[in-house]
Parts: sequence; structure tokens; C-alpha cells
Amino acid sequence: MYYVYFLRSEVDNNLYIGSTNNLRRRLSEHNKGAVPSTKSRIPFTLRYYEAYYSESDARHRESSLKKDGKALGQLKKRIYESL
Repeated sequence: MYYVYFLRSEVDNNLYIGSTNNLRRRLSEHNKGAVPSTKSRIPFTLRYYEAYYSESDARHRESSLKKDGKALGQLKKRIYESL
């Protein structure tokens, strides 16, 4: 399985969107400071994820959420209480 996930920084309350094939490992890497782009914002909590069978589907979804404000806005509206 491949995952697209949202993390919330407990430092600045901002969201981070990523994708991985091992969600537990990736969350651990973020919280250990092993990911340069999020190192200064640890700790993180997992707020939302989607699972895909195909890596290309997961990467496409991650890309669309990062680049298309409309896609991200619609998802945030749908899962507002979870974020």
C-alpha cells in the first residue's frame, strides 16, 4: 500500500503533505528530525491519510494536493474537524 498523509506540526500548527509506502516509519522519520524539510517543525501528529494500491496514484494525489489549491481546499472543507 501507498499513502498520502497530512501531518500537523505542534510547533506552528501548519500542515505538511507527503506520500510513502510505510506510514509508521515515515512519521517516525519526521519526528526524529530525519527529514530536512520538516526538521525545524517537530513534533508532528498524523491528522489524515489516504491509502492507494498504486504508487503512481498516491504520487499523483500528493502532487495535486500540493499544486492545486482547489483540490486541497475541497479536501480541507470535507475533513475540517480532522485537521
